[in-house]
Amino acid sequence: MKILVPLILVFITVILGLMFLNTDKAPYAKINGKTFSLYIAQTEQEREKGLSIFDSIPQNKGMLFIFEKEDYYTFWMKDMKFPIDIIFIDKNKIVEIFKNVPVQKGNNLPTYSSKEKSDRVLEINAGLSDKYGFKKGDLVTIKL
Repeated sequence: MKILVPLILVFITVILGLMFLNTDKAPYAKINGKTFSLYIAQTEQEREKGLSIFDSIPQNKGMLFIFEKEDYYTFWMKDMKFPIDIIFIDKNKIVEIFKNVPVQKGNNLPTYSSKEKSDRVLEINAGLSDKYGFKKGDLVTIKL
């Protein structure tokens, strides 16, 4: 009985916490008033696969690559099935955009690296950076 009461209290606390938790707020990135729901690539395996696990994504979706430190990160289009825009971000500002990066095949794939260090990279459908007027220096609000 002495153990049962604390367990019941923990259970009630967890249930109440879940009730008040705002579960309808998925991770997102917002640039110039445009919001993208995010897939998150945090592990090495997730970063390696990236968006290549999808045949396409909705226009309001993107994948955010999160890195532990600022550095010069390199991306490629290995196994990708659709073109994308690659947006390099440092301290919540765009530092570089590679627009309309095409699907590429073969063994000698081109790579894409920012000239400035970044701590996050956002991939979205090709053409959206131009459509929404994204440019270097734009503020990026990210909620995880």
